[in-house]
Amino acid sequence: MPRLPRNLVEHKLRINEGFRPFPTEVQVKVKEEIERLLKVGFIRTAWYVEWLANIVPVLKKTGALRVCTDYRNLNLATPKDEYPMPMSHLLVDGPAKHELLSFMDGYAGYNQIFIAEGDVHKTAFRCRSV
Repeated sequence: MPRLPRNLVEHKLRINEGFRPFPTEVQVKVKEEIERLLKVGFIRTAWYVEWLANIVPVLKKTGALRVCTDYRNLNLATPKDEYPMPMSHLLVDGPAKHELLSFMDGYAGYNQIFIAEGDVHKTAFRCRSV
């Protein structure tokens, strides 16, 4: 309704007092995790990025916080891989007849492959300044 004047029709988002986007304790944990990742050089500050993702704090069953990044828009923009990941039941059934099975992943090995330096800017995420 672009022709209606704002003083006649306007929607206000009233927020109950005391509510914040994330509870304060989650904000503190996210800040600690971001500072830790900055300190060890796993992430770095970026300015004027082309792609930007949001962080998603997820509480584990243990109560620890995992800071995840929502790359769904980036995933939609990338072509599908010619070699998709195998189905999980194949991964479980595959070692069934073997004597040993290792679950060692190199301490959170899901992020051990480097992003090409020319594509690092596409993995930027936003968070409160630390």
